[in-house]
Amino acid sequence: MAGGHVYIMANRYRGTIYIGVTAHLPARIFQHRTSNGSDFCKRYGLNRLVYAEPHNDIRDAIARERAMKKWNRAWKFRLIEEQNPDWIDLFDALNA
Repeated sequence: MAGGHVYIMANRYRGTIYIGVTAHLPARIFQHRTSNGSDFCKRYGLNRLVYAEPHNDIRDAIARERAMKKWNRAWKFRLIEEQNPDWIDLFDALNA
């Protein structure tokens, strides 16, 4: 089974966030940034990739996404800030 990523999109530092899962991270983030991803991201202007977590098996990524969606905001913010304390957009690093 192919791998995947759990990712978090945001509109600003500690703003609205969206947790998603995908097998093709650069393509999915491009969809969000061009308003062709989720309606939620489009509605709230979530165009900043602030967190990405790779998994060797897409099923593990899906299970992790489901678990993370149940977390409270403080836990999600802590997770983001452990990897990306300034909430910079990580999209450019995907294409480097």
